[in-house]
Amino acid sequence: MTDRQLMSMAKEASLNAYTPYSHFAVGAALECEDGTVFTGCNVENAALGSTICAERTACCKAVSEGHRRFRRVAIYADSENWCTPCGACRQFLAEFSPDMEVLCAKAGGRYVSYRLSELLPHTFNF
Repeated sequence: MTDRQLMSMAKEASLNAYTPYSHFAVGAALECEDGTVFTGCNVENAALGSTICAERTACCKAVSEGHRRFRRVAIYADSENWCTPCGACRQFLAEFSPDMEVLCAKAGGRYVSYRLSELLPHTFNF
């Protein structure tokens, strides 16, 4: 699967986002080491702490289906800035694949690539 195909899946997932408060829809497509892809979107809640990001949604779907090793994640938002994972998502993903590739998009189809270990160099672990 190409970067563009994975990003297209993330963009498609963003269309399902539930964002009545921020109006900032995000989609993610998480590629497992075996090539399986799980998508997710952000789901907001009036109890803000119960809100879940697109990346964690995709990761929970993958883990619930028995996948725990990830190759890369594409994150899309129709924004003027790169849509990078929040700190909680960085730590959450690092639990499974601390050096995975992270593709961060912004409006217009442009994206940048990072290693998760670049975005979160000192993960919390046991």
